[in-house]
Amino acid sequence: MSKNIIITGTSRGIGFELVQLFAEAGHHVLALSRNSEPIENLQLKNVTALSFDLSKNDDYKKVESFVSSNWSQVDVLINNAGALLNKPFSETSMEDFEQVYKTNVFGVSEMTRIVQPFTKRTSHIVTISSMGGVQGSMKFPGLAAYSSSKGAVITLTELLAEEYKETGPSFNVLALGAVQTEMLEEAFPGYQAPTTALEMAQYIFNFSLNGHKYYNGKLLQVSNSTP
Repeated sequence: MSKNIIITGTSRGIGFELVQLFAEAGHHVLALSRNSEPIENLQLKNVTALSFDLSKNDDYKKVESFVSSNWSQVDVLINNAGALLNKPFSETSMEDFEQVYKTNVFGVSEMTRIVQPFTKRTSHIVTISSMGGVQGSMKFPGLAAYSSSKGAVITLTELLAEEYKETGPSFNVLALGAVQTEMLEEAFPGYQAPTTALEMAQYIFNFSLNGHKYYNGKLLQVSNSTP
């Protein structure tokens, strides 16, 4: 049965692959990214690409009006968009932290808040975090703002699952290990990841459609390497 899917961060990497997987499977997709062109150029059936910035309040109204005008409900939200900063801590200003948190934490929170009224008990909200945000995992210099923001959404997911446990939707968070994307190249230049963006997208595709049957409020570590 066709479902309604919202994905953030769809101009490249995992998000770009996810849109195509859902479209191929016959689902309706709202693809959100600051740069909507890569998805628009694919001209996929059942896919709407909106230019969207998680740090701009007005952009959330676009999502709200699209969903209320075109869909009766949202079945899956994948909070995939992320901002990376690789900078020594001594040079990382409050503004730097604010920029990273605006996308990685506040953006996840606000997108979830806007979409939640359109969800059903069986809906699934999946947030993409990072192994760097997991307590006790290996940490890397230069990623203070990024990894701490990824830790924040892990705790946020646990809280939301508790708050909505009687009514739904389900909330889960995936902490990804190294995936060969542009973002990984920015964090670890020259590192070759064992997992491609498409392989990880296939895992997330299946998990977002089925994972809520088995998990709620859970952190799953999807990693076979360090970083």
